[in-house]
Amino acid sequence: MRGNMKYEGSVYRPPSEARSLIIQATIGCAHNTCVFCSMYRAKDFRVRQMEEIKRDILEGAGAYGKRVEKIFLADGDALCIPTEEMLEILEFIREKMPWIHQISSYATTQDLLEKGEEELKAIREAGLALLYIGAESGDDVVLHRMAKGVTADQIGEAGVKAKEAGFKTSVTLISGLGSQERKAEHAIESARLISRMRPDYLGFLTLMLDEPAPICRLVERGEFSLLTPHEVMEEMELFLSHVDSEGTIFRANHASNYVNLRGNLNEDRAALLDRVRRAKRQMDYKEEYFRGL
Repeated sequence: MRGNMKYEGSVYRPPSEARSLIIQATIGCAHNTCVFCSMYRAKDFRVRQMEEIKRDILEGAGAYGKRVEKIFLADGDALCIPTEEMLEILEFIREKMPWIHQISSYATTQDLLEKGEEELKAIREAGLALLYIGAESGDDVVLHRMAKGVTADQIGEAGVKAKEAGFKTSVTLISGLGSQERKAEHAIESARLISRMRPDYLGFLTLMLDEPAPICRLVERGEFSLLTPHEVMEEMELFLSHVDSEGTIFRANHASNYVNLRGNLNEDRAALLDRVRRAKRQMDYKEEYFRGL
């Protein structure tokens, strides 16, 4: 929900936050070098002034009242806000909008590793409940090529640390990010990573080219090969055959996905694999023009 609130640049949020009040606590992303990402290229990163954030919270409370029950703290790096300031923001939300039942934000691996365990627990107890973690891949070669700035081991450590602090976690992977060269490694190592993190939610996107993401230049120069829909399903079959994350709610039903998949791990894994294999046999894939974001 945006109402009449003023936002700087394009604002992005997870699909599940469609009905949330978006509070732009930071502008852009502190990392902002991921080769596949174009979301924050036009923004210089900064943490917004506290009075600006509080003004937006008050405006949102006045405009929507109890019609809004969730808040998403944007942009791409809200957890990097110093802990004392984050606690002040969360306390202000509780004071002015006590009916809010969920506050969430993106969380980078770097943010989670830099904060101490007690800091994370304090933030969780103050009301931030759900963290969206963009893992993208569990393969270190892919992570390096995509300039994520972290290793799979660090992503796994960050995910475990968030869970131990009491957060619910929602992790994102990207089908096709390994190119044809690293398709198998991307699938299998991503399954290994998720088996370690055991997130509450797991979402798969499928790679799409979006200017001005640097990956577009790699494709143009022939340095990155996009997967066909059939190859994406081969990759997904490998992932599902290797993942062990009991209780994780699994979704691959984003606009970018060639085949819509949803279920719970591990209980629905056989059914998910059956759906993937059936799509492969029947070549039953979403047409490209339906994949627009």
